[in-house]
Amino acid sequence: MKKISLSKVLGAVKGVFPSFLFILLLLITSCNTAVDIEKQVDELYEKMPQEERIAQLKSMYMDELFDEQGQLDTAKCRKLIPFGIGHFSQFALQKPRDPNIIRDMVVAVQDWLKANTPNGIPALFHEEVLSGINTKGSTIYPQQIGQACSFNTELAELKTRQTSTTMRKMGGILALSPMVDVCRTPSFNRLEESYGEDAYLSAAMGSAFVKGLQQSDLKKGVGACTKHYLGYGGGGDADEKELMEEILLPHETMIRTMGSVAVMPGYHDVHGTRCVCNSEILQDILRDYIGFDGMVVSDYTAIDQIPGLDDVVKKAAAAINNGNDVDFPFGANYQYLQEAIDKGLVKPEVLERAVKNVLRMKFRAGLFDKDAYLYSTEKIELDTPEERQTAYDIATQSVVLLENNGVLPLTNAKSILLTGPNANTMWAMLGDYSFPAMSYFWKRVESDLDHPHTITLLEGMKDKQPEGVSLLYSRGCDWTEEIETKYGEAGDERAWEFTLLHRKVDAGEKADKAEALSMAKQVDVIIAAVGENVMLCGENRDRQGLRLPGKQEQFVENLIQTGKPVVLVIFGGRAQVVSGLAEKCAAVIQAWYPGEEGGHAVADILYGNVSPSAKLSVSYPNTELYEPICYNSTAVQDARIQWPFGYGLSYTTFEYANLQVDGEVPVSAPFVNLSFEVKNTGSMEASEVAQIYLSPTQADQPIRPIQLQGFARVSLKSGETKTVNVKLYTDQFGYYSHEGQRQWNIRPGKYTIKVGASSTDIRLEQKISLTGEPVSKPLRDIYFSEASVE
Repeated sequence: MKKISLSKVLGAVKGVFPSFLFILLLLITSCNTAVDIEKQVDELYEKMPQEERIAQLKSMYMDELFDEQGQLDTAKCRKLIPFGIGHFSQFALQKPRDPNIIRDMVVAVQDWLKANTPNGIPALFHEEVLSGINTKGSTIYPQQIGQACSFNTELAELKTRQTSTTMRKMGGILALSPMVDVCRTPSFNRLEESYGEDAYLSAAMGSAFVKGLQQSDLKKGVGACTKHYLGYGGGGDADEKELMEEILLPHETMIRTMGSVAVMPGYHDVHGTRCVCNSEILQDILRDYIGFDGMVVSDYTAIDQIPGLDDVVKKAAAAINNGNDVDFPFGANYQYLQEAIDKGLVKPEVLERAVKNVLRMKFRAGLFDKDAYLYSTEKIELDTPEERQTAYDIATQSVVLLENNGVLPLTNAKSILLTGPNANTMWAMLGDYSFPAMSYFWKRVESDLDHPHTITLLEGMKDKQPEGVSLLYSRGCDWTEEIETKYGEAGDERAWEFTLLHRKVDAGEKADKAEALSMAKQVDVIIAAVGENVMLCGENRDRQGLRLPGKQEQFVENLIQTGKPVVLVIFGGRAQVVSGLAEKCAAVIQAWYPGEEGGHAVADILYGNVSPSAKLSVSYPNTELYEPICYNSTAVQDARIQWPFGYGLSYTTFEYANLQVDGEVPVSAPFVNLSFEVKNTGSMEASEVAQIYLSPTQADQPIRPIQLQGFARVSLKSGETKTVNVKLYTDQFGYYSHEGQRQWNIRPGKYTIKVGASSTDIRLEQKISLTGEPVSKPLRDIYFSEASVE
C-alpha cells in the first residue's frame, strides 16, 4: 500500500476547507507532539540540579568565554558556567567578525555545554534582526516604518525568511524582533522600528515577519520575540477598549496565528506598574486570556530599573513572581534567585514555571534531537545577490511621494544638482539596530562601518544616470551646527552616559553653502536630501523639535530662492514637519531609512525607472505633535495632518469602479464577500495599494469611525484593469468588552464598507447589513481579511 505523507494530506485538506478549519485540524494533528514535549520538559526538569535550573534563566555575552586569540577558554567556562547557561546575548554583534568565525565560536560553546554540564543543555543564541542580522556584512533592509508603507506582507515574509536562514547557519536560534508597538505619537524617537500607527497594518506586517522568521518550523527557523509589550511606543495608558482591541492586536496575532515564541515587556509602566513585573499584562492578559505558553524575556537591564525596590534580590523576585522568565542581557538580578527562594520571596513552583518555559522553547527548536540543527557546517555567505535584490525591492516600495507638481520623474531635466547633508552618506540609509548604527552608537566605532556596502543617493544617481544628463554635487549643509542630541534617562540604562549621547556625526566632507548655491544656478532641477541621522533619532536618542534639524530648512529656502525647482527628499526615522516649506518645493519625497540599496531605489524613482507606490503608515503632521494621533479617531481629516494615513502619489492615475458587496449577511456567517475593479488610467506601469476600511452607520455602534480592515497591492500596466476579490470576516466587525469576562462581540446592524486610495480618499463605498442574534466569544477566530487579485 502506498504511503501518503501528512503534509500532502494537510495540503489537500487546506484546499477544501476554510483556513480556520485547517488551522484547527493542524492543531489536532500536533497534539501528540505537544504532549510529548511537555513530558520531556517535565522529565528533564526533575533531573536538573537547582543551579542548572537557575542558569537557564540567565544570559551572558559569548566573548566572555574566549581568550584574546579567539579560542574557547575552558577554564573560564568551568568558572562562569559550570551548570550551563540559558542564553547568549547579541552573539553576532560583539565584535566585527566573519560569520564563519562567529559560527565556529558558537560550535565551541555548544559542544562544551553538551559535554561538560549536568544535562548537556544547549544555549539559545539571540540577536536583533529588525532590518537584517545585526552583524558585520549582513544585508541591511529598509527600516520597518518604511517597509510598512509598502503594504507588502509577501516581501516582509521573504525578508525574514532570508534573515533566519542565514542566522540559523551561524548558530542563532532566537531573534529579539520584531518591534510591533502601535506608535501614534509623531515625536516618538523609536517610531522607525515600528510599522506605524495602525494596529491592523502592524499586525499584518508583524505576522508576516514572524512567519518568515520561524519558517513554520522552529527546528530550522529562528524564534521570534514580540516587543515591546504592552504599549511602550504609545497606548500603554489607553483605555481598556483601545488597549485590548488595538495596542494588543499585533502581539495577539503573532502569538495566536504564527506561534511567536517569546515576548519582551517594555521599559514603561501600565496602570502604574512596570511591565517587567506586571502580572496584569504578563499573566492575566498574556497567558490567561491570549493563551501564550512561550518565554517572557526582559528587555536589557529592565529588571534593575524596577522602581520602589531597594535591592537586587527583591527586584529579581518581583520580576519572576509576576511573569517574567528570563533576565537579559547578563542575569544581573537573577543571579540572586536562590537567595530570593531561600528568603521565601520566590516559591519553587514559580521557578519551575519559568525554567519550563525556557526548556519548552529549546525542545520546540529541536535542540535535544539527535540531529539537532545548532549550526551549519557549510561556508556562510552574507549579503547575497538575492538578499540585495529583496532589499532593493522593499526600498522601491517604501519610498512615499508626497507632493509633485509634474517635475518628477526627471525625464526632461538635462542638468541636476544633488545637495544636502543626506546626499552622500550611509547615515541617510541606515536606521537603528543595523550593524553600523549599533557599532557607532553603543561601541563608539566611527570608521570601517560600511559593511555591507551601502549605496548613497549620490552613488545611486550616478549608477542610474541617464545618458545626456549632467549631475553636479555639493553637500552644501551639515545636519546640525551644534550637538542636538538630548540626554535622557529612559530605555536601556547602559546609554545613560553623557559622553555616549553628546556626539555629532562627522560626515567626512565639507559643507560649502556658497558652492552649492552657485551650482544651483547652473542646473535645471535641484535635489535636496535632508533629514536625520543615527544620532538624531533612535533608542535613547532624541532632539529638540520635529522640523528639519539644524539649519537645513534655511538652506532649502536659499535653494528655492534661486528660482529653480527643488525636489525635497527627506530621510529619517519619523515624519519631520515641513509645512511652509513643502508648499514651495516642486516635489516632496519621504524616503525614511531605505537600507543598503536605498540610493538605487530613490534614484530609480527620481529618474522614473520605477513609479512610487508606497502609502503612509502614519498620519504626517503639519505641526509639531507630542501626543497620540491616529486617523481612526475621526472620519474627517484632522486639521493638524498634512498628509493622511494611507496617502501616497504615483506617476500614473488609478480609477476604482464596480464595488460589489454581499448586501445582507448573518452575524454567524464566517465572512462577507466583496469585489471591486482598479484600472491604471495613466501612461506608466505602476502598482496601487487599494485599502478597505470599515465604518459604523450609527453613533452608538462601538467601533472606530473608520478602521483599516484589508488591503491589496495591484500591479497594472497602462490601461489595464484588474479585479480585487476580498473575504472580509465577520469577526472584523466586532469589538472588545469586559463585563465580568473579557470577550469579543459582533452586533447585528448596518455598516459601511469603504474602498479607497487613502484613509481620506475614499473612492467607493456601500452599506451592508449583519442580521440575526449578537455573537460573543472570548477571542477573535480570524483577524485578517483575505484579498486576491485577478
